[in-house]
Amino acid sequence: MHDSQAQVEEVSLDQIRPNPYQPRKHFEAAKLEDLAASISEHGVLQPIILRKTVRGYHIVVGERRFRASQKAGKTHIPAIVKDMTEAEMMELAIIENLQREDLNAVEEAESYRKLMDDLKLTQKEVATRLGKSRPYIANMLRLLNLPPAITGYIKAGKLSGAHGRTLLVLKDEPTMKRTAKQAIREAWSVRYLEKYVSELTSEEKKPSKEEPSPKKPRLIQREERRLKERYGTNVAITTKRNKGQITFEFTSEEEFLRLIEAFNSES
Repeated sequence: MHDSQAQVEEVSLDQIRPNPYQPRKHFEAAKLEDLAASISEHGVLQPIILRKTVRGYHIVVGERRFRASQKAGKTHIPAIVKDMTEAEMMELAIIENLQREDLNAVEEAESYRKLMDDLKLTQKEVATRLGKSRPYIANMLRLLNLPPAITGYIKAGKLSGAHGRTLLVLKDEPTMKRTAKQAIREAWSVRYLEKYVSELTSEEKKPSKEEPSPKKPRLIQREERRLKERYGTNVAITTKRNKGQITFEFTSEEEFLRLIEAFNSES
């Protein structure tokens, strides 16, 4: 990003303002403290990039270094001042955000959406600028259709982006949220969630003639559905005279162990 002719200047922190187009609003406190400690001992090793404004400077790249320098009690910071347009500043800020190591899938999708909205770009144009395929960008943007509660789980690291895309198949928001909570509680893999969602949606599409036998009381049918949703497997309740049994289906040792663990956790 820096050209060989760029001149490094020592700029007063008081004259610098955050980039108004910076998509990242939260900076992890512990990591910021670590960087501040490093700056106290070694200084800022890589200059930040600034853009000259009427009232001083806007940060283009390097807001973490700027904030950490403030924490370290520094008065100046090494910087390269570049002449660039608002659009260029906006794009560089978003691209820098996309290069973060701790970026999660939803934040990545939000960055693509911001590039499209702020710079009036198409999915194809964003893909070309970032060296991605258009289907990849489209697939990531789908995550922004999730309910806020579920995007929150992804941002918190409780679910992956692949979990989120699988949940979108459910369409119905309450079912989506309920399934997401169950997947987190029972630590479902993406593959298991895909299987569960597939079974759930295929059941909804069955013609009425394949519905549970009308001979079963509605209470039992309802409990079968409830247990299936709760434990993520097929459940059958049968009764005969004064006796009955509940059957939980499993097709692998992994599913068997998951069920046992779920039963034990409730005992």
